[in-house]
Amino acid sequence: MYSKNDVSNYIKSEDVKFIKLAFCDIFGVQKNISVIADELDRAFEHGISFDASAIRGFGDEAKSDLFLFPDPSTIEVLPWRPSQGKVVRMICDIKKPDGTPFETDTRYILKNAVSCAKENGIELNIGAEFEFYLFKTDDEGEPTDVPFDNAGYFDIAPFDRGENVRREICLTLEDMEIYPESSHHEEGPGQNEIDFKYSAPLSSADNAVTFKSVTQAIAAKNGLYASFMPKPVKNSSGNGMHINISLNDKSKTDSFIAGILENISGITVFLNPLPESYERLGSKKAPLYITWAEGNRSQLIRIPAETSERSRFEVRSPDPMANPYLAYALLIYAGVDGVINNKKLCKPCNINLYNAGKSVTEKLSVLPKNFDEAIKCAENSIIVKKYLPENIIDILKKYNSKPE
Repeated sequence: MYSKNDVSNYIKSEDVKFIKLAFCDIFGVQKNISVIADELDRAFEHGISFDASAIRGFGDEAKSDLFLFPDPSTIEVLPWRPSQGKVVRMICDIKKPDGTPFETDTRYILKNAVSCAKENGIELNIGAEFEFYLFKTDDEGEPTDVPFDNAGYFDIAPFDRGENVRREICLTLEDMEIYPESSHHEEGPGQNEIDFKYSAPLSSADNAVTFKSVTQAIAAKNGLYASFMPKPVKNSSGNGMHINISLNDKSKTDSFIAGILENISGITVFLNPLPESYERLGSKKAPLYITWAEGNRSQLIRIPAETSERSRFEVRSPDPMANPYLAYALLIYAGVDGVINNKKLCKPCNINLYNAGKSVTEKLSVLPKNFDEAIKCAENSIIVKKYLPENIIDILKKYNSKPE
């Protein structure tokens, strides 16, 4: 946990020339402004202003001034940049001109969710599993629709051609003090997975955003394109972002899961934020029904066969185009709602839902079937109304609407 003084001293002593001030739009897309090292004190004290009207969902030209305040604890050297004249990155909090937090800063929303959980006696850790495709690029470096290989689940080289790319991603992340647990080839052609050790929700979300930018940078360095889209190859596995949650007080886990199951439809549009997201759900191990079980990958929530500190539950519906700050925040709020109201967890669904008959599945609650249905569920969600900015659903609709 570095302080402002720690960072200032490091910048001066380690030949740092540029500082990237990073933040996300509401869709989880990372943005940044680069400032020279001499501007760091101003950034800490007064913030660095930017034109918010140019960022999706941040407002219009009438109120376009926002300020970035770097969080010193998030400083990382970018290892792929030159060692002389180093470039570092810090993730920022966003504030309005009067110094108050910007309501649509999703990092701020997650901070509030963590505080809400703590106020109700809940501390938790979160870890994510990311799937992504590697595609070849053309002579101009533009992505094609040709997967990097035709390997399958857990295949090895030479069939798995992404092995060295995954290795480079993992080593780069380790240089940035972000620690992946494992990596492997996934089921789809050119599809890969990298999993992360659990950590506190805010650092986990920061790491998730960093991971995506590192993956895209390393892929480009190798002449490839990394896609986190939910269904980039038709008739092949979609990309998931499985979210693993563990509570320090295990006695509250059942009620927490019950809260997520009860509220999941209303928050799904933030876990699966694109119209294309709904092409993935219901096939190739992506859940459709609102159920849970132990060790069953056809369920929305799976409890892996792990014990002690690795005991956790896994939410399998989100995809990697979700904003991790929003996704984590809403899952926390949903779970806290379950604990506060002492909700009882329903019986597990101990069957394979991918080959279950209609007589079984027609009795089960189902996730929203498309983006429009997910929006309607969000509009009726008590969780969304209570904890998210009023305009956030309108923003999602605006940027995902089809042109007339």
